[in-house]
Amino acid sequence: MKPVDPRLLRYAGAARGFLAASALIGVVQTAVVIVFAWLLTDAVTGALAGRDVTASLLWLLAVALLRGLLIAASDAAGARAAAKTGMQLRAALVRAVGRLGPGWLAQRNRTALAVTAGHGLEALDSYFARYIPQLVLTVIATPVVLAVMWWQDWPSGLTAVITLPLIPLFLILIGIATRTVQQKQWHTLQRLAVRFADTVQGLATLRLFGREQRAADRIESTADEYRRETMKVLRFSFLSGFAMELLASLAVALIAVSVGFRLLSGDLSLEVGLFVLLLAPEAFLPIRQVGVQFHAAAEGVAATEDIFAVLDEAGDVSSARGAGASGGVARLQEHPRSAGAHTGDSSRIRPSILQTADADADAGLVVDGLRVRDLPPVFFAAAPGTITLIEGPSGAGKSSLLAALRGAEEFAGSASFHGGDVRGLDPADWLAWAGQTPGLLRGTVGANVALGDPSPDIDGIRSALDAACADTIDPALELGVQGAGLSGGQAQRVAVARALYRHAHDPRRVLALDEPSSALDVDTEARLWAALRERADAGALILLVSHRRSAREIADQVVALGVRA
Repeated sequence: MKPVDPRLLRYAGAARGFLAASALIGVVQTAVVIVFAWLLTDAVTGALAGRDVTASLLWLLAVALLRGLLIAASDAAGARAAAKTGMQLRAALVRAVGRLGPGWLAQRNRTALAVTAGHGLEALDSYFARYIPQLVLTVIATPVVLAVMWWQDWPSGLTAVITLPLIPLFLILIGIATRTVQQKQWHTLQRLAVRFADTVQGLATLRLFGREQRAADRIESTADEYRRETMKVLRFSFLSGFAMELLASLAVALIAVSVGFRLLSGDLSLEVGLFVLLLAPEAFLPIRQVGVQFHAAAEGVAATEDIFAVLDEAGDVSSARGAGASGGVARLQEHPRSAGAHTGDSSRIRPSILQTADADADAGLVVDGLRVRDLPPVFFAAAPGTITLIEGPSGAGKSSLLAALRGAEEFAGSASFHGGDVRGLDPADWLAWAGQTPGLLRGTVGANVALGDPSPDIDGIRSALDAACADTIDPALELGVQGAGLSGGQAQRVAVARALYRHAHDPRRVLALDEPSSALDVDTEARLWAALRERADAGALILLVSHRRSAREIADQVVALGVRA
């Protein structure tokens, strides 16, 4: 682990400001330490000599108070910096995930990412409030104090210079071992969070099959493993603290013995000897504290390293996109149109329509040889005011096609919307989508329909619910986690309403619905088809994935996947 990762300064402006403030406080603290040692020396020697030391004691009290205020200011600045840095890193992480797209997110464990952005960044408090101030103080105070000791009594300064490097040497050796156990503890915590989230999500199914106790036992086993890893980290922390204290105590003892013998022999004055002895612990204190706080900060640093990896990856993706979308297309065009025999239904979609659509950017959506993994390539063009029905047997690639268009799957071939490659477009800007899983959140039905809209339109929400045949559902109805409180058909209709609401805010978007009627009865399905046909007649471009034969009645064209040309 680097003491201060340069990426922290690049991605979080609050960290740069805190480093500058810590340096300023460190300079003042160093001066206060030296002045305090001198005033205490003056007070002791003055009292032994019979002088009036009232002024020295008052100044000593004022300096001690100032030192306490500086420590409090450092802690307060660290807490504020940790909070601001956490906010900045979370915001940067959200933006990075947005740039990387749903395809990247689908390949990652989102629960582990949430733990990193939540609990992990909260652990930055120790890093900023205690670790960084001591690190800065080590860089500033230790050399200055050593220089003052050398200036006053060079043998003592020489002893400190020789013994001081032993502390960071042992700190590095212990830190290497600590990093291993700390990383293991952090990964165990992420695994525990993932297992808990998966168990909660599938609890109904587990109870149905009587397997909930086994799932609980696995969570308990992982929690016990996390406890053991945590205790191992604590053992390393205690070992590190003991080693630091032992080495520092031995070094100060060597200086004290040397000063004592020279005081007895008369080679050193009491004033200089006492001053050096008071400074000696202060020379070792910052680096000892760095070793102690290293373990408290390790968890937060481990979390930031995970976040930096995501931010760096997002930066690479942005650079690649900035170099031009054509480069990305050329890289992915590994399968030409002739690579497979399966295409869309040739009786309904002909390659000639692709040539016409390519010549006219206003043709809407043009899919030319789009191929996800080893699925057959797909060809079709869809114009505004039409409904394109995507049908085919299970596993033919219907949902994969929509996933590719919304950036959740990489694909070969090309897909363009009004002449622009969809790879370079933000899916939220050109697509209004509802999948087979409703994806509802805790909150009101209206909030779920208007999800992402900073200024929800209640009339628009009601209109979208009506169009989705969910007019009997109260927009003010409070839902539980994952939309608890609605039946499967109701949840599906609310998800369709969300897509309709989004499309109504910008009718130029493509409205893409994946099996929107799978949980609906015949009458409700007919009403939904009528609403979609009405919207298409008003100029909407609709992609409809459905296995229902009734969907053909409203479709302008059918793309039959898995049909041999």
